[in-house]
Amino acid sequence: MVRNLIFFGLLAFVPVSILAHQLGWGEVVVFVTAALAIIPLAGWMGQATEEIAVVLGPSWGGLLNATFGNATELIIALIALNEGLVGVVKASLTGSIIGNLLLVMGLSMLLGGLKFKEQTFQSVVARVNASSMNLAVIAMLLPTAMVVTSDGISADTLLTLSKAVAFVLIGVYVLTLLFSMKTHSYLYEVGTAEDAESTASVEIHDGHSEAEEHQPNLLLWVAVLLGATLVVAVESELLVGSLEAATEQLGLSSLFTGVILLPIIGNAAEHATAVTVAMKDKMDLSVSVSVGSSLQIALFVAPVLVLAGWVMGQPMDLNFNPFELVAVAVAVLIANSISSDGRSNWLEGTLLLATYTVLGFAFYFHPAIAELG
Repeated sequence: MVRNLIFFGLLAFVPVSILAHQLGWGEVVVFVTAALAIIPLAGWMGQATEEIAVVLGPSWGGLLNATFGNATELIIALIALNEGLVGVVKASLTGSIIGNLLLVMGLSMLLGGLKFKEQTFQSVVARVNASSMNLAVIAMLLPTAMVVTSDGISADTLLTLSKAVAFVLIGVYVLTLLFSMKTHSYLYEVGTAEDAESTASVEIHDGHSEAEEHQPNLLLWVAVLLGATLVVAVESELLVGSLEAATEQLGLSSLFTGVILLPIIGNAAEHATAVTVAMKDKMDLSVSVSVGSSLQIALFVAPVLVLAGWVMGQPMDLNFNPFELVAVAVAVLIANSISSDGRSNWLEGTLLLATYTVLGFAFYFHPAIAELG
């Protein structure tokens, strides 16, 4: 209820941001109001996706959730890519991975651990996700390693390599969906089964369960999803259009904006969901949201953007700044280390948050590539 009230309140920034753009209130005002407007829109997109998934059933619903899980970030990145801000797009990809593994999982473990002494989740799933993330890091590392260790690699060669790697990553992403939704779906259904059991035990006066009572209006939620997506595209245009001037006026580098600010804006609603369920002692679901989102960014969104850049004529490749790759490797290493045993507590959450804070300071003070794209 509180979350919905906040979302409704933040929707006021949709017309405000448009007015700010039309009336010339300044790039900073446009940037801030567009960012605030995107947060509730992303929340409504997520809720609409979940409601539609209930109607479609587990298989198609799971596929829908997997496809639209990072739709807001993908829209922002596509618009930025179309504007030629390739460096900002790359920074936002690495920032999303870092933010999900450190900020979201850290907050979830900290707040959940303060309420419950120790929480558990599927260690097998954690290990599978860790292996997938390791592959993603290797795929992101190799094109950069080629550039650093070799002389005279042409841009065309780098783009060709990136496109080949992109197809491999998308193939791996499809296989992870097959693993989680079909062949080993039982590993991912622990929390769902518990919720279903507790819901089924609640009877109402006519003898039917509350789960049977809840029948989402498919047409309504499809309309909400399409409408929110359209408005997100409009707000993303305003956000990206004002990004360079606004960040310069605020004294922020494009690197810091791409790695820290943009991922928080695009994922705020999803972050809130992960933390909320962790505080309800559903750490399986919380870890699934945070780690799953990172995997989707690395294995699906990044390669899709490489292919989209190919179509748009923008030089989007997988040659990331080495410092960004170091940050991603650090995030994956500590997240895998903490989650491998299938248990969490508030101290482990604090360690993840401390790592994110240190990386945030490093990106803020990084003198190199202050202007990206």
